[in-house]
Amino acid sequence: KQNTSEDGARLASEGAHILDVGGESTRPGSDAVPLNDELARVIPVIMQLSAAGHLVSVDTRKSVVMGEAVKAGAKIINDVSALQYDPDSLRVVAGLGSPVVLMHAQGDPRTMQLNPHYDDVALDVYDYLEARVEACVAAGISRSRIAVDPGIGFGKTFRHNIELLNQIALFHGLGVAVLVGLSRKGFVGALTGEKVAGKRVHGSVGGAVHAALHGVHI
Repeated sequence: KQNTSEDGARLASEGAHILDVGGESTRPGSDAVPLNDELARVIPVIMQLSAAGHLVSVDTRKSVVMGEAVKAGAKIINDVSALQYDPDSLRVVAGLGSPVVLMHAQGDPRTMQLNPHYDDVALDVYDYLEARVEACVAAGISRSRIAVDPGIGFGKTFRHNIELLNQIALFHGLGVAVLVGLSRKGFVGALTGEKVAGKRVHGSVGGAVHAALHGVHI
């Protein structure tokens, strides 16, 4: 079994500024994880990494995990459901005062890649994230604490992902930080012809450079 805190420390030594710790896979086709299992997976790792001085974010959809993770030292909350999965999340995050990343995903992780559909993917994702930002602000979460993530690969086809990257500058219109996560994802493999995820480094760097050139913050 991999020692996750050691792995996190290695990533930091290789230049990672933020260590994102999650105990529930939300990749296409994945099943939900019970609350206690998720807590047992992430809290000890977050405590070790934050105690060692690393900047840790917690990747979770559950408000209880958010609260316990911040108590354990996490500084950022990263939610693939944009604080919609758990009805208590908006209230909890407003009370915690932590920065939050709101990601767009169409549908549930288990089924989201079956037949994703958009009228205009960039505008549809923009509208969704705009509504989530406004819901956060209304709940007492300062706009300065919010980042948005268009959710590359989450309920999107290859074409949808390419279109989002081509129009990524659009998301600056939301007036918050923009985050893009595309490293080694399936669409990078489709674009480069590399079937092995671990070998998609060059395509991932190319995508990251494209995002950076368009002002993406994270």
